[in-house]
Amino acid sequence: MKKFIKSFFNKSEKEDSEKNEDGKYMPEAKAPIEERFTFNFTENGGKFLYCETKSECDAFFSQIIEENEWNDVDILCYDDSLLDFFSEKDKLNVSKTNLNSRFFLTRCEFLVAKDGSLLICAEQIKSHKVNDLPQNFIVFAKISQFTETLSGGLNGIKSNYPNNLPTNITTIKNFNSQEKENTNFLTYGSAAKNLYLLLLEDL
Repeated sequence: MKKFIKSFFNKSEKEDSEKNEDGKYMPEAKAPIEERFTFNFTENGGKFLYCETKSECDAFFSQIIEENEWNDVDILCYDDSLLDFFSEKDKLNVSKTNLNSRFFLTRCEFLVAKDGSLLICAEQIKSHKVNDLPQNFIVFAKISQFTETLSGGLNGIKSNYPNNLPTNITTIKNFNSQEKENTNFLTYGSAAKNLYLLLLEDL
């Protein structure tokens, strides 16, 4: 994974010369799942931060907070265990009710390689529509959460919650408010979000 990340964000001149007619670097058809997800996710406008260690993830989180001047703002987070992961937690004004918070800190269920979307459900967003949540998202995920397709992710949710299938299953796909969203039955009606993805190696 580390080798792939370096190659993806530091493409050689040879790769640049092999761009398609739209001027975009396309992963090979049989490229690793993480490469296909990263390409599609960033093409959708997402901000991708790969972390090898917990301390690196913590540092990236602090950097996001500092660069956006989110030090003294309300944040929305329903996951206490996720908050405990970050050293900045004691400096954050955490709310479980303020949908007008500056950003939403959350996990997701799966990372869908085919279209670069994030699959979420009521475990992360309760009964809220994505539209009703803050404009800015910081999402924490691990390498093991990659899935090839949306249907694979839906089957994964069924496996993860065999006795109590969660409701409000949806995807977040468009992270660029300047572009018209390409919707499917799970993204219909969802507004674009400014989204940072912190992707951590499974430790």
